[in-house]
Amino acid sequence: MIVARTRRLLLLGALMLAHVLVAPATAGTFESEFDRAFGTEPRAPRTFAQPYSSTLERQLAMLADGEKGRIGVAAIDLATGRNIAILGDQRFPMASTSKIAIAATFLDGVDKGRWSLDDRFPMLLPVASEPFSTAVAPVRPGEEMTARNLIELMITRSSNPSTDAMLRAVGGPGAVNEWARRAGIKDFRLDRDIATLVRDDGKVDPAMHIDERDSATPNAMVQLVTGLYQGRWLSESSRDVVIGAMERCATGKHRIRALLPETAQVAHKTGTLSNTSSDVGIIRTADGRAIALAIYVTGQGSREARESRIANIARAIFDGYTADNSALLTSARY
Repeated sequence: MIVARTRRLLLLGALMLAHVLVAPATAGTFESEFDRAFGTEPRAPRTFAQPYSSTLERQLAMLADGEKGRIGVAAIDLATGRNIAILGDQRFPMASTSKIAIAATFLDGVDKGRWSLDDRFPMLLPVASEPFSTAVAPVRPGEEMTARNLIELMITRSSNPSTDAMLRAVGGPGAVNEWARRAGIKDFRLDRDIATLVRDDGKVDPAMHIDERDSATPNAMVQLVTGLYQGRWLSESSRDVVIGAMERCATGKHRIRALLPETAQVAHKTGTLSNTSSDVGIIRTADGRAIALAIYVTGQGSREARESRIANIARAIFDGYTADNSALLTSARY
């Protein structure tokens, strides 16, 4: 037993050292080797040595098993402060979930008097070009719309031309990164506009490798949606614009909200790129509590399989936190 344990610890140390020395592109290989050596349990949100401390953590570990592709999860019950994560500090492609931060950056500018929601901007329509043929994909101006309508389209319909209009208006990816930095959100990075991101998609398989461009951690995205929901960074009216649009999101019917009870209300934003699907947002329960969550799924064989993972993970989080609240209420009575 002692010899076997020593060998396991030596193997763990060698794997961790290799992970530090390799480039980010090989991080997915590290995760695969890690799983083969230790199974899924070492993906616990605390330390590699500690087992999962709750039924919910064990259930999420099984649902977020990385054998068929990396899966990152983070959630927090805003009523109790209880948080949970699986690969919560590992980078995943944001895809269209980044649109929440782009909207927040513009709305911060509205609060500071730089712009108005009635200001008009042209949608930016992609022009056909070969992948990687230019640093930035060419676009052309389309219909002019108010910022209010552009934000509504970029969140509720995930409109890429509307998003690029807003992204240009705020000053590009760097301006969004600067807003996130001021908000205290780490592990968030936007590099490209949506036209370029979509055109050049597919070069890196997110199930096997980590590309830090246009990426964030699940923990960072939970921090983002929590802060917006709680009104930390925006005025009440601006907060209502972005959260209201997330409540009306028409994409992702088979993701976070798919398996939740009808009494649950969801404000969310989906993301989809090659071999990756995601959903981040807020679940409001019938008793008035709120749960912030971010789920990033890669691989799994198909988009349908990725969406099923998201739906099942979201339901497990909902049920786990609901059970916790019921237990607290029961203990309070006695």
